Amino acid sequence: MPVITIDGPKMNKKQKAKLVKAYAEIASEIMGIPVEVMVIIIREVEGENVGVGNILLCDR
Repeated sequence: MPVITIDGPKMNKKQKAKLVKAYAEIASEIMGIPVEVMVIIIREVEGENVGVGNILLCDR
């Protein structure tokens, strides 16, 4: 069972559903594995919890 983890900004339910559908379908096609076995985890990350270089993302 492949697990795909996506770290990104806050999204609404519709955006998450669209993202999960797209990732699952593409991964299924490329790997030749049924879409039903794909597991996709979305972790929403606030900009104040991410540093790019020496600056917080929210301060860029």
